[in-house]
Amino acid sequence: MTELAVTRISRREHTTIEPASRWVPLELREVWRFRELLVTLAGRDVRLRYRQTALGVAWVVIQPLMAAGVFSLVFGRIAKLGSDGLPYFLSAFAGMLGWNAFQTTLTKSGSCLLGNSHLVSKVYFPRIVLPLSSIFTALIDFAVAFVMFLILLIIYHHPPSIQLLLLPVWLVLILGLALGVGLFVGGLTVSYRDVQYIMPVMVQFLMFASPIAYSVSNISKLSPRMQSLYFLNPLAGYLAAFRWSLLGVGTVPWGYVGYSVVVTVVLLVSGAYSFRHMEQRFADVI
Repeated sequence: MTELAVTRISRREHTTIEPASRWVPLELREVWRFRELLVTLAGRDVRLRYRQTALGVAWVVIQPLMAAGVFSLVFGRIAKLGSDGLPYFLSAFAGMLGWNAFQTTLTKSGSCLLGNSHLVSKVYFPRIVLPLSSIFTALIDFAVAFVMFLILLIIYHHPPSIQLLLLPVWLVLILGLALGVGLFVGGLTVSYRDVQYIMPVMVQFLMFASPIAYSVSNISKLSPRMQSLYFLNPLAGYLAAFRWSLLGVGTVPWGYVGYSVVVTVVLLVSGAYSFRHMEQRFADVI
């Protein structure tokens, strides 16, 4: 009886927790083991955000609609900026779709560690699961708002173009850029709480420094030097291409898009390395 019990105990699975290597930016096998936690965190975030609200998930559509309405009034009617021959409201809403995907991912990944401090300090799991879950949240919001965009296309009698097939490419790149920045912000926020107060201001500034409320054709009126300075913002090239895929009009600054891709890759890799380096002291500091 004793020998049988010993045999059963020896066959039990066990988990060995080892210090993370600083030279490996992402343990894909470890993340895959916790894939259910990843999906659970994303679903929980969506439910908590709209709990006890009268309109619920409808806010995902109402917010960009209201923003597009304000932009149409200020930039379309008052400033009289062009929108490539399209209704300004439709053009502004297309810009808001890309911006909201970026903003949601950046904001959630930047604040996810503090928002889940009880988990970080008490339970073991790969901490990078938290910022990765923000991508699923952004995709859910995007899917709901995209349905509204298709309805607007019908209302304005604007058929989708073949460029729409490239939309997933721009969406992935936008989310990658947001995640790369969010990994830096999330890690720094644990040690320096000032970051969480600086980020909303920087995000608001970035919104007006990107072609969201206006099309990239308005930027072409600037001097070549000012255009180069403008497109140093890697999000600018992505949003121009994003609107081009959605509406099938306008131009894509391909050279600047290539620059944005390089910046995104650098930020993703360096952000993952930085996050992994800072991860070792999250539980102690948070």
